[in-house]
Amino acid sequence: MITYPSRHCTVELQALPSRIGQVRRIVSAQLRYWHMDPLIDRASLGVTELLSNVHRHARPDKTCTVEIELLLERLKVSVYDHDPRLPVVGDASPLATCGRGLAMVAAMSESWGAVPDGESGKVVWFTLPTPSAAPAPAWERRPRFTAADSADPRFTEVALVEHPAEEHRSEPAPAHSAVPG
Repeated sequence: MITYPSRHCTVELQALPSRIGQVRRIVSAQLRYWHMDPLIDRASLGVTELLSNVHRHARPDKTCTVEIELLLERLKVSVYDHDPRLPVVGDASPLATCGRGLAMVAAMSESWGAVPDGESGKVVWFTLPTPSAAPAPAWERRPRFTAADSADPRFTEVALVEHPAEEHRSEPAPAHSAVPG
């Protein structure tokens, strides 16, 4: 069986100001690991806004889960909490002192939304397009063969993997992170 590295990361936390900075660093590290450095600033800004909303508005508690998922052509960042009330986009004028967070998320993302999650809770999410110039990860740069190729004794499957110097890392991948509440 062939398995590929996860393109999914989940962090569970209490949405407190000190934890928001930690999650921002986790998101940044995960995106660097996936070679998605151009997305770090916008993803960090978006997750900060969503977690700040949980901190300010969520009831009965501040427990939430941040999930980032690298899909084919986009990064999806989701925040799940236990408050079933859906967010309302506030005053996005430059003079407003609060309520601009979701308007900012909407402006910097490809898409965003909020939906109920189960009987008590919701998920607020946004997506960012992945950079088209980003090199495919090594596990995606493998030759493609058909069933007819493998049946023909003249064809031998060969794995081609490029190893640019910047891909060599000694630290383990943060595939799943948990920040205690």
